[in-house]
Amino acid sequence: MRQQSFGRGGAEVPVIGQGTWYIDRGHRGEAVAALRRGIALGMTHIDTAEMYGDAELVIAEAIEGLRENLFLVSKVLPSNASRRGTITACERSLKRLKTDHLDCYLLHWRGSYPLEETVAAFEALKGAGKIRSWGVSNFDADDLDELLGVAGEGAIACNQVLYHLKERAIEHAVIPWCERHGVAVVAYSPFGHNDFPLPRSEEGKVLARIADAHKATPRQVALAFLTRDRSVFAIPKASNAEHAAENAAAGDLVLTAGEIAALDKAFPRGPKPRSLPML
Repeated sequence: MRQQSFGRGGAEVPVIGQGTWYIDRGHRGEAVAALRRGIALGMTHIDTAEMYGDAELVIAEAIEGLRENLFLVSKVLPSNASRRGTITACERSLKRLKTDHLDCYLLHWRGSYPLEETVAAFEALKGAGKIRSWGVSNFDADDLDELLGVAGEGAIACNQVLYHLKERAIEHAVIPWCERHGVAVVAYSPFGHNDFPLPRSEEGKVLARIADAHKATPRQVALAFLTRDRSVFAIPKASNAEHAAENAAAGDLVLTAGEIAALDKAFPRGPKPRSLPML
């Protein structure tokens, strides 16, 4: 599994991790097995959030006895992101995850609390050893500019954003901003939200052709394309152990320049939108 630095001077983290949105909605045993299979195959970056229902509880079961080797991430809701509220939310997540620290803690999206309050809480949590780094999610370039003014260079570990073959808006400004400032980009919903290209579509045929050349699957090709830049990580969710293994194998898939160009043509990024897309 290919690894790269999670932000400037950050930990070495596998390029493909594990998302957990809706993981609590299906069969719990299968979800636990999927997470454990992913960990065994090198997908040690596990992402969750207080918003994800009982996902933190499912993760706690899956990672029992394995915490030492993981890069564990959770998120605070904007409605809880005051200084005191952020600290309380983090402590609640730590308890649910049955761990004494998070490797990264994120503001899920911008809300009404001033960024100064949330950043102060993050720094307090970091000073107390309860988190090792912090970042944000769903921040556009202008939001990141404002955050940088509050936190300073080197403080922001990552920005987690919507990114898949049919939604490449972050390539206009967000990825370049993050690369300039040493901030990791984490792609959530990297297969789209129930919108992966159909095999018989023209786009699906391009994916299939490239997949066949690598003895891979179209989803593995999609993940390899999204993580072609060294600043980008992806956190697909797997509903079962077999799917987790498929995702993990994408971590060693490297596309040729010609294949990247073919995918770029098949899935054009389009014009820059007025606002950052998010789910």
